[in-house]
Amino acid sequence: MTEPIFLEPVFHEKIWGGRKLETEFGYKIPDGKIGELWAISAHPNGPDVIANGPLKGKTLDVAWKEDQEYFGHQQAKVFPLLTKILDANDSLSVQVHPDDAYAAAHERPGELGKTECWYVISAEPGSYLIYGHHAKTREELADMIHKGEWDKLLRKVPVKTGDFVYVPSGTIHALNKGIMVLETQQSSDTTYRLYDYDRVGKDGKKRELHLQQSIDTTTVPSQDPKLNITSEKKDDATITTFVTAPISKFFSVYKIDLDGKLTQTPTAPYTLVSVLAGEGTIEADGASYPLKKGTHFIIPNQIKSWTFTGKMMMITSTPGQEE
Repeated sequence: MTEPIFLEPVFHEKIWGGRKLETEFGYKIPDGKIGELWAISAHPNGPDVIANGPLKGKTLDVAWKEDQEYFGHQQAKVFPLLTKILDANDSLSVQVHPDDAYAAAHERPGELGKTECWYVISAEPGSYLIYGHHAKTREELADMIHKGEWDKLLRKVPVKTGDFVYVPSGTIHALNKGIMVLETQQSSDTTYRLYDYDRVGKDGKKRELHLQQSIDTTTVPSQDPKLNITSEKKDDATITTFVTAPISKFFSVYKIDLDGKLTQTPTAPYTLVSVLAGEGTIEADGASYPLKKGTHFIIPNQIKSWTFTGKMMMITSTPGQEE
């Protein structure tokens, strides 16, 4: 019998974090300002431990290397995706991420670039993102960054609960105070900071900025991706497609609003699932497994059909096509 792969999340303290992962989701989190939960991760900075089944006790990165039958015998050297929940109790730094080519040339061996996207779990009234910029040329971008002309450079975009935002590598961006998101991203932990509000870390020093890397990797002029978000009814569910190829070559992301039953078959070698509201079950290979808000798991390659039952809202994702 093949089971869904449930994971034990990893928590990361952040200067901008809070306690909502505990109060809103019921996770037992460490003391301090916990900003990130790495829900499905094989990244060396926080690999999740598998909680059940024949792979129990292994970290996801080790399973990816040793147990490829669960993932469809993929050729990629690393598990390509990372799913997080971010609690922005304060504003994050203004930042940009590199693409694969820049990361391969300038970061540790095996590090990917970082295209990401956000499903907004909650946003306080008046919330906004930093998303994109107003510079017309790279020279103008560099000049405005070095002069600290942030109000002139940065674009502010309102955001509300339930929104979806796609953030390709090269996009200047920041989550701001009062926003919680589920993030689906390439498996990367590389961030270049342009501006950090002159905050200091635990060591009493201002956090490191990466101005030249930011200037090198930012897309100029700023470009907004044109998404084609669609919804369809299937069984007792509404399935919303947020992003897929050709807009994103790295992942496809969907939302499932379920009230009853939904039977699915795979569209990719494996599927990542995060339950963000409600409760229910997943039935697969003759067995049933309980699901509740805050559960994260992978449906492995051997499962060729599964049925969700209950009243739940889930975000699912699948990897892009290997090149």
